Amino acid sequence: MDIDARIRRRRHRADSQRLVREYGALSPVAHVEDPAGRGPVVERLLDHLDPVFDGRLPRNAYVHGPFGAGKTAVVTALFARLDDLSVQSQSAIHTSTRATASTEPRFVYVDLRETASEFAFYRHVLDAVVDETVPEHGVGTDEIRTRLHDALARSPGGAVVAVDHVGSPRVDTTAVRERLDGLPDSARWLAIGRLDPAACPFDTAAADVVHIDAYRRRVLIDVLMTRANAGLAQGALDHALASQIADWAEGNAHDALAALFAAAERAADADATRLREADVEAACTSVPRPAVSLGEVLALSANKQRVLRALVDLDGDGRCSVTETAEGIAAAGDITLSTGTIERYLYELAEAGVLERVRVTDGGGKGRSPSRVELRFPPTVFRRLYDLRR
Repeated sequence: MDIDARIRRRRHRADSQRLVREYGALSPVAHVEDPAGRGPVVERLLDHLDPVFDGRLPRNAYVHGPFGAGKTAVVTALFARLDDLSVQSQSAIHTSTRATASTEPRFVYVDLRETASEFAFYRHVLDAVVDETVPEHGVGTDEIRTRLHDALARSPGGAVVAVDHVGSPRVDTTAVRERLDGLPDSARWLAIGRLDPAACPFDTAAADVVHIDAYRRRVLIDVLMTRANAGLAQGALDHALASQIADWAEGNAHDALAALFAAAERAADADATRLREADVEAACTSVPRPAVSLGEVLALSANKQRVLRALVDLDGDGRCSVTETAEGIAAAGDITLSTGTIERYLYELAEAGVLERVRVTDGGGKGRSPSRVELRFPPTVFRRLYDLRR
């Protein structure tokens, strides 16, 4: 009796009854191992990194392009693969009888939104280049930086460090520039952002510049179909609806995937077996344009995310002013923050672009008009991704 086969059949039957099989495949913040339609971009990045294959470090570089162009997806996929190959090469050399040391560098990816402090930045890089455990507490920043310099001094290959989300409102670019200047000579950086090179806070005159264009319509359709095939029931998204989403998204893969995700949620709530035109139209309407990256939202502190989770469930009448919004959130069951703290968070989130304060006209009354709170991110997608993390 093949018990495993019987279990697989039951799992397949259960999967066949669900429209959404894998939310991760639909998520705008999830990146695949092989980004669709980005072969030419990978080649340009490999051209820049080509010296590493001859045992030399490349120049510093700045990779830039518009929101949703797939910059993070390409760099994370490429760096993950290159670092795997580097580790395999070093392991093979260490276990052989040859005395030759590997000259291939380590490839390290750093999300600047999640390494806000100097300590966190250097610790993240050090943790990626050494085998031993790096302490999270009990040591100072100077000690961590010294350990990083020592580790890379012992490594003939050095390291290439990708620093992502340069120019994010949550990133202190002056501090990041100082941290990059604090890297040893055996490290090179590859900065990633949306800013034009002329506005980049780093010295792009001494670096290679790689521009990534927005997705072309055909390529974006391929991205949507590939993600749908991985995350939805078979045949749930037809080509015409994928084209409709791509046309609306105008080359922005983040917004396109957010719309696909929201459309799938709407269809699943209606017990539909496939996405319908009404689902796509409603989903596109639910994604604000311009939107803030969901990655920015999900990188916020736990308390701020908790506030936003309560906010997306608050009806429009509860958002007539910042104060009323804060009071409505404070009344939510799992919120333990004071109304004053929540109100302060709302102002901070508006300043960061996650929310928008819209003036409300009050018919000419005296005094300053109140402002209502509007979301700058897709609520349906955030709600589901937040709940999946709980």
